[in-house]
Amino acid sequence: MKRRRIRHYEITIVFLLFLVFCFIFQINFSFISRSNDILPGKEELKLKAAFKQNPLSLQSPSPSPSFSESPQPTEINCDRSHKSYDLCTINGPTVLDPTIATFYTLGHQDHVPPSYKVEKMKPYPRKWESSTMKRIREITLTSGPPGPSCQVQHNVPALVFSAGGYTGNFFHDFNDGIIPLFITVHSIFTDDQEFVLVISKARDWWVNKYADLLQSFSKHPIVNLDNDSSTHCFTSATIGLISHGLMAIDPKLLPNSQTFFHFRAFLDRAYGRHHGENHPIKSNSSKQRPRLLLISRNGDVGRVILNQIQVKKLAKKIGFDVTIFEPTTETSLWKAYTLINSTHAMVGVHGAALTHSLFLRPGSVFMQVVPLGNEWVAKYCFGNSGRTMGLEYMQYKIGVEESTLVDKYDRNSLLLKDPVAFQGKNWSNDIMNIYLKEQNIKFDLVRFRQYLKNAYRKAKRFMSKKG
Repeated sequence: MKRRRIRHYEITIVFLLFLVFCFIFQINFSFISRSNDILPGKEELKLKAAFKQNPLSLQSPSPSPSFSESPQPTEINCDRSHKSYDLCTINGPTVLDPTIATFYTLGHQDHVPPSYKVEKMKPYPRKWESSTMKRIREITLTSGPPGPSCQVQHNVPALVFSAGGYTGNFFHDFNDGIIPLFITVHSIFTDDQEFVLVISKARDWWVNKYADLLQSFSKHPIVNLDNDSSTHCFTSATIGLISHGLMAIDPKLLPNSQTFFHFRAFLDRAYGRHHGENHPIKSNSSKQRPRLLLISRNGDVGRVILNQIQVKKLAKKIGFDVTIFEPTTETSLWKAYTLINSTHAMVGVHGAALTHSLFLRPGSVFMQVVPLGNEWVAKYCFGNSGRTMGLEYMQYKIGVEESTLVDKYDRNSLLLKDPVAFQGKNWSNDIMNIYLKEQNIKFDLVRFRQYLKNAYRKAKRFMSKKG
């Protein structure tokens, strides 16, 4: 009996040991199996998080990503369907060789010789003007052969454009540069996404003049495509600027429906840090009288106001505090902004200087004086934008007797009696020279007085509301 009891205990102990061994083996096997299943899932989640954070580039979550190890093929795509611009993108890691203005894709390649993908484009939004585009440097995008090694590494995308073409003309600086840049940034980037501006023809004077605006777009130093010899790596690249037309921002074409009001707010943020400066026209009289800025033109540029002194006296007699503003290429933009931002009305003859109307506060008065033959260009350059910006837009279309062309051409000629019919659809250089350069203006002060009085009433009302 005693022996049986001992044997029973031995069998029980052996059985328990066998159960413990099986349990331990099962845990180890299950852990190994689940580890093999879980690890890829974690990496997948990391990649998905990185993609959501930056949909333009799938990159390693580490602070210093390896641009040569992209898990997906990098693609080059170009949209050439627009009249005024082309837009190309590289949707993954890329290296730029500025000495030959070429972007090379990095990482896994779908293309092998001789099927490398190569695209060439000029990043300036006046594609229809072949004479202008000849002056724009061409950018190459290629998927092969492999590009040079990276010397400067940026953990952000690149936005590439040209500051060539008509740069130097204040109207074109905004129409072909700053406004399309605003549109492009708000079309392809999120509000808090960083990027580097890569600019061709970024001359020192231009960079200095528009420094406040450029730094408001991107806090990163500009990469100058024309004088940089180092290779630069980016997480992705967009080449070209989106334009909505002459001085236009179409909210229907923007993801967040931005308008000229948003652009004006952007200008205010860019120049707002200078608001503590002394203002050159602050005086006791300006506190009671609405301030009028009279845009002046001088020399052989055309569209000069010949009786400007009399116009100024008339405006003062009506009740304005008048300042003559004659901007030059050296005019400080933040000083111009501070001056114009504090005025209640602006009057000027159609020309590039009226681009300063962008600095007017919404609700202030903007009167564009339209010379003979300038009707359509006045409308599309400043008339439409003035209304869109919420300005009290007024237009003074001069009569034949107020134009000096009456001294050069027959009063009964079509050129004077019906400039629209005379021009037809041919806005040639010869016609432009007649209506833009040969023509000066001498106001009929009796007629113009009524317009100034109307402008004064509007400006006075605006001043009472906004100060």
